[in-house]
Amino acid sequence: MNDTPKQAGTKPAARRPLCYYGDDFTGSTDVLEALFQAGLKTVLFLEPPTPELLQERFQDADCFGVAGVGRSFTPEEMERELRPIFTMLKAAGAAVVHYKICSTFDSSPGTGSIGKAAEIGREVFDGRYIPLLAGVPYLGRYTLFGNHFAAGGSGGIVHRLDRHPTMSKHPVTPMAEADLRKHLAQQTGLKTALLDILALDGSYAEVRERLEKVIGQEEPDLLLFDVLDERRLEAAGRMIWEEAAVQDGLFVIGSSGVEYALGAVWRKDAGSVEINAVAGRALNRAEPPRVEAPRETPLLVVSGSCSPVTEEQIGQALKAGFVGIRVGMEELLSPDTQEAARAALQQEAQRWLASGKSVIVYSATGPNDDSIERMRKVLSAQGIRSEDSSRLLGTALGALTKELVRQLGISRVLIAGGDTSGYVTRELGIYALECISVLDPGGPLCRAYSNEPQFNGLELVLKGGQVGGKDFFERVAKYR
Repeated sequence: MNDTPKQAGTKPAARRPLCYYGDDFTGSTDVLEALFQAGLKTVLFLEPPTPELLQERFQDADCFGVAGVGRSFTPEEMERELRPIFTMLKAAGAAVVHYKICSTFDSSPGTGSIGKAAEIGREVFDGRYIPLLAGVPYLGRYTLFGNHFAAGGSGGIVHRLDRHPTMSKHPVTPMAEADLRKHLAQQTGLKTALLDILALDGSYAEVRERLEKVIGQEEPDLLLFDVLDERRLEAAGRMIWEEAAVQDGLFVIGSSGVEYALGAVWRKDAGSVEINAVAGRALNRAEPPRVEAPRETPLLVVSGSCSPVTEEQIGQALKAGFVGIRVGMEELLSPDTQEAARAALQQEAQRWLASGKSVIVYSATGPNDDSIERMRKVLSAQGIRSEDSSRLLGTALGALTKELVRQLGISRVLIAGGDTSGYVTRELGIYALECISVLDPGGPLCRAYSNEPQFNGLELVLKGGQVGGKDFFERVAKYR
């Protein structure tokens, strides 16, 4: 690895300020929202875009991303998926290349290993160190002395990650360790250092000096930044942007806090020679165009989430008049009954939507739903890993959603659950998304790009399990 940063001036003559890969779909739209609020035109692709597509159809985009499902992959699957994508992103010539992770750091040695992603990124990008930033005050995520905290539930109470009511009991990647350095040490031999909350106090010159001291003394592969508030987040963003100025593509790992940190710097220094020189282009900060409200149609909600936040949202929406249709998981995932189960689901949903009712198709009401354990037993009997449930369920729900949109002309769909969102959206034949409005933190309203006319322009809200207030479904349905 390089001991010193490369000299400025080695970067391409013109490059985007940032491109990224999201390790789950709803997390990928978090970045769209953050860059939208920073005033940057950003497009999220479902598959890696070709240089021709970027040049011919999205030349005016300041930033772009690739939505993935790396959070559900084994290390071997991550190797096959990430190395070529990281190589493509490096070749795109952006100042910062961001591996976007969930703000609750979902990962384990065997599933969605952030350590494995760091190892691949270290080999592809080189550089002095990999900045690591998980905190996002806007979303209620904080890192203090290396320990991570997250708000949980509709009350917004902040919990240490290993005591979080959802993340400590996550069905695939339960978080038993709040110290992110120790958590990463279970996944990789790379060394992680910390710039803690005390080091981030004082003048920027003092903070910068402490950063260089940590790098010089510890020679880390990754450097974790504590995040408590917007002031310290901006300081971290300035250090990351300055590092990008002397690298030929700086590889960064983190939540959408990376974009909020950089966005704070870009807004403060808007139009400065230094900012535009690092990007190699003038950043587009024009006000986003107003979007014409679509004709009013019922909202279709498709939920594969089992978080308590989604549970509250489903309960509230049902009280408000939404029609709930439970997915019979055993029937839908069993080879002998899945076709009949899918047809019955489609018929019932179509009947209610055609009558003007908003509909929620859901696989579970919450983390304690008996259907979760029954589903695991069905999969086990078929010799299928429980980790593959998201793919199987998402594919089935995607086929259902596709037919309902095609037949009824639905203009807006809300998908709940990170992995579910990725699989459902792929089934719709959509190749890109763009943020058009901010609803709740982490749940933007997006416009879809598709080569199929019935899906081109479809409005999508992709909601992670922890996102949104109790009445989020109702607000999405009513927003115009």
